[in-house]
Amino acid sequence: MKEKCELYNDHFQNFKRYGIPKAQLVIADIPYNIGNNAYGSNPTWYVGGNDKNGTSDKAGKTFFDTDVDFRVAEFMHFCSHMLVKEPKERGKAPAMIVFCAFQQMQMVIEYGKKYGFKHSFPLIFIKNQSAQALKANMRIVGATEYAVVLYRDKLPKFNNDGQMVFNWFRWETDGTYPKIHPTQKPIPVLKRLIELFTDPGDVVIDPCAGSGSTLRAAAELGRSCFGFEIKKDMYRLAKEKMISTMSLALL
Repeated sequence: MKEKCELYNDHFQNFKRYGIPKAQLVIADIPYNIGNNAYGSNPTWYVGGNDKNGTSDKAGKTFFDTDVDFRVAEFMHFCSHMLVKEPKERGKAPAMIVFCAFQQMQMVIEYGKKYGFKHSFPLIFIKNQSAQALKANMRIVGATEYAVVLYRDKLPKFNNDGQMVFNWFRWETDGTYPKIHPTQKPIPVLKRLIELFTDPGDVVIDPCAGSGSTLRAAAELGRSCFGFEIKKDMYRLAKEKMISTMSLALL
């Protein structure tokens, strides 16, 4: 069966109307709920990145108005329903990966337990630069990203090809892909995770698709992929710049 890639301009809670298949892997970059401080230590807070020029239109703003009251319980309910059931065979169970702020990790783990994800382990991604340039003379700046892998009872599918895989990864970027979302995750990073936890032909779902980079990464690896993006402007950008260039079926 030919793999499919579909992005919906809708909330993931409305998934039933689309009849999408259940997934081997859910990947999501959930909103950080940091409100009006989204650009707090980023140079873009100021015009031209220089505080002498005064504040820009990003000062005191959220990335999106949906970044204030993201409901983790609704998200976990969706994920628990849309992951495939654990098979009898070993090494075939599904998993989910949730990118989140460091301060959110324990909250994600605790909510996961309430929805059947009894086990978890952290992932750390190491960058060679930091967006917190305005804090560089005040404190040690952040140059890491975080995620949590969650699973039910059995260990998830794991394609390590006999190699030891550490719980930290380099934040590999690729300038050939468009950057259209402020917290967009690099496709090389997403591909590495998808390769580890799925096989070609498996289904990947991103409930908070944003730029569509997860779908692009999954499709290029021969996985079927489905995503939801509630913001119409971002949905259109994702179709135009990230996904439609692949001549994939979009709704």
